[in-house]
Amino acid sequence: MSSKICRSRTRAAGAAWWPANLLGTLGCCLALAAGGSGCGPADPESLPGSEEAPPPGYIAPSPQRPGDAQRGYDALVNFGYVRCGVPYPLFAAYSKLFPTKAADKLPGRTGHNTELPYYLTSFRTKKGVELVTLNCMVCHAARLGGQLVMGLGETNSDYTGSVSSLADVLGKVLALGGSLTLNADEKAELNRFTSRSTLLAPYLGTRSKGVNPADSLGAILAAHRDPTTLAWSDTPIITPPDKEPVPLDVPPWWRVKKKNALYYMGFGRNDHSRLLMASSMLCTDDTAEADEIDARFPDVRAFLASLSPPRYSGPIDGGLAERGRLVFEGTCARCHGTYGPDKQGAGSYPNRLIDIDEVRTDDTLVEEVNSPRGRQYFGWLNTSWFGKLARVEPTHGYVAPPLDGVWATAPFLHNGSVPTLQALLDSSQRPRYFTRRVVAGEDSFDPVAVGIRYTPLDHGQLDEKDASKRTSIYDTTLLGYSNSGHTFGDALSAEDRKAVIEYVKTL
Repeated sequence: MSSKICRSRTRAAGAAWWPANLLGTLGCCLALAAGGSGCGPADPESLPGSEEAPPPGYIAPSPQRPGDAQRGYDALVNFGYVRCGVPYPLFAAYSKLFPTKAADKLPGRTGHNTELPYYLTSFRTKKGVELVTLNCMVCHAARLGGQLVMGLGETNSDYTGSVSSLADVLGKVLALGGSLTLNADEKAELNRFTSRSTLLAPYLGTRSKGVNPADSLGAILAAHRDPTTLAWSDTPIITPPDKEPVPLDVPPWWRVKKKNALYYMGFGRNDHSRLLMASSMLCTDDTAEADEIDARFPDVRAFLASLSPPRYSGPIDGGLAERGRLVFEGTCARCHGTYGPDKQGAGSYPNRLIDIDEVRTDDTLVEEVNSPRGRQYFGWLNTSWFGKLARVEPTHGYVAPPLDGVWATAPFLHNGSVPTLQALLDSSQRPRYFTRRVVAGEDSFDPVAVGIRYTPLDHGQLDEKDASKRTSIYDTTLLGYSNSGHTFGDALSAEDRKAVIEYVKTL
């Protein structure tokens, strides 16, 4: 039996849920395009582009379809690539109680989208039914210092609850409309959304707030689709995933420009655009509709590749940062790459897959991907409509990400188990149990430790007597939530560690 502490199957009672959580997962979590890992001593001569052979684990690039970034932005904010949702009249009745704030609106939107928050999209079906659905920004846009940053992973989502009461929630929304009635086509669309949402819900509940059930969603959607025709089946075609998903932290989109393979484990190969559009799998029920969506996604990928990370707005000690650059290039660059004098300057990213036996971070996702059940999902995709252009290939570790804008992306590691860079580089400082300090829906930023402010606790979820507080506890003893591994920074002196942290603020 694994040496991991076994997880409890008991769900925390009293967890809240609202319909956005389920569709929100759809809009983003199949498009996770980067991840965390570690590094050992640098060997600059081994970086790709030198005369030496690439380092072990190097992932070679694949040709990508060209796209237009401006058209890609338009597709992201105006086009309905998640093909089901709530009929607009029903949504409009509900939204009267919650008008959209100006700060939540995006430029360049059209039609009813001008009235919607950044994470919602309105579109019409071929039968003329206007629906409101969630888009990728529900997971891939977040506030930083009070400002909305497109492409920054949302780390305050709550997927801990149940959607078993979805029908009750929508029933109450209908009641808000008074005499509102839906026509037959609108009712059919609402039923399609609610029935599929209810079917998927048991596979998406995480143990802690702030993490995402991306991989589990992809697996359950594949289990209910014919790989060739993409036709939906109410009964699984292949074995469904476990009902407790492996937790993931949402990575930033701006890493896409440097990544030769998608996802934390680097298993997304060949055509990235087709893999990114997998968020449409909930309700795209034939290949003709899939082709229509696919035609937009080279542009979407071009937009993601055009994004740059936000600049650190606080003071930076230039001398300390320069010392940190030298330490970084001597201890971290072999895996995480080098960076020029500015974020667009010269540098080299090695696209290295680090074996789990080297990085030693939580291996639950690695074990799942390499299990017979995990490999059947890979087989499904590679033989499906998606596999005509894209490919997934099981790996045995995590890709060390490029660190552009890493200061803004806390918490760290692929499961969000480490709250600060200081704790990432000194494993003795990692809290076993902690809660995040959230103000106005945003994590409070710590400019010294560089990451999120948190409160360490002396107990985990199972020992928390207040059921309403359990899911707010990040418990690193739970399966999939470990903060182990990536101990490479432990060998640094305190001053060198401080210098590296100052340096990465400049990236």
